[in-house]
Amino acid sequence: MGGGAGTEAAERPLRPQSAEGPRPVQVRVPPRSAGGELRAIKVVWQRELIRFSRDRLRIVTSLIQPFLFLFVLGSGLSHVASAGTHGVNLKTFIYPGVLCIAVMFTAMFSAASLVWDREFGFLREMMVAPVKRSSLVLGKCFGGATVAGFQGAIVLCLAPLVGIPYGAGWVAEVFAIQLALAFAITAFGVMVAARITQMQAFMALMQMVILPMYFLSGALYPVAGLPRWLEILNRIDPLTYAVDPIRRIIFSHLSISAAARSALDPGVSWWGWHVPAGLEVAVIALLGSAMLAIAILQFSRAE
Repeated sequence: MGGGAGTEAAERPLRPQSAEGPRPVQVRVPPRSAGGELRAIKVVWQRELIRFSRDRLRIVTSLIQPFLFLFVLGSGLSHVASAGTHGVNLKTFIYPGVLCIAVMFTAMFSAASLVWDREFGFLREMMVAPVKRSSLVLGKCFGGATVAGFQGAIVLCLAPLVGIPYGAGWVAEVFAIQLALAFAITAFGVMVAARITQMQAFMALMQMVILPMYFLSGALYPVAGLPRWLEILNRIDPLTYAVDPIRRIIFSHLSISAAARSALDPGVSWWGWHVPAGLEVAVIALLGSAMLAIAILQFSRAE
């Protein structure tokens, strides 16, 4: 019986195998749609929020520098600068600049994560996804602006400690300017990160950009009566057009003398013309849009 079974197996014809090998598996890629692009923006935005919320050390360290400027520098120089502030606390005067620098550092670190994603290969995986690369850039900028706005909101909570009473109106206006600044700085960082492959080079470049922007913006001194060379640098500094409207909004809700208001809040002028606060905010929004467009163009060309 065993021999009969073996004979039947030997006589059974073998199935011919295809010379082409196994058939390829067809993968269906859904067509691009507005809904798919919005989902991509949302996913990248959520990833930034999750990364930020899990990094407790980053939340704390990003607040150290604003605290140093506000309480250490502001308290240490208050007696020296008291003659020129007309009775206004120096911490109150530099508070608008501190609000801006808190947003700047967080937005820039959010953009820096692109360099890490490139080094670890995650950026390449995102860029081969069946979505427009502009959606990835938008999600990144929205995420960076959101986490930077959160940091700015924390510093807004310190207003009573520097002699500024709370008011729903000025808080909302200042927070809106912070969000516009955060989006512009994130777009600038993404634009730079698109061409940089090493984190050390990116951080060195950001330090070379952020601190000069801060010191030239008028965050630590009034923008009127400056030397001509410093006035020119102040007017071409984008951060000037965020610090000045925030200072205007805050000082408009303070009970200070006319002499103090004239000396500490003179406003930015172009060739003798006083620039409206709305136009200053528009400058920030325009610069942010321009840098966003350049970042999208660079990522569209990247391999």
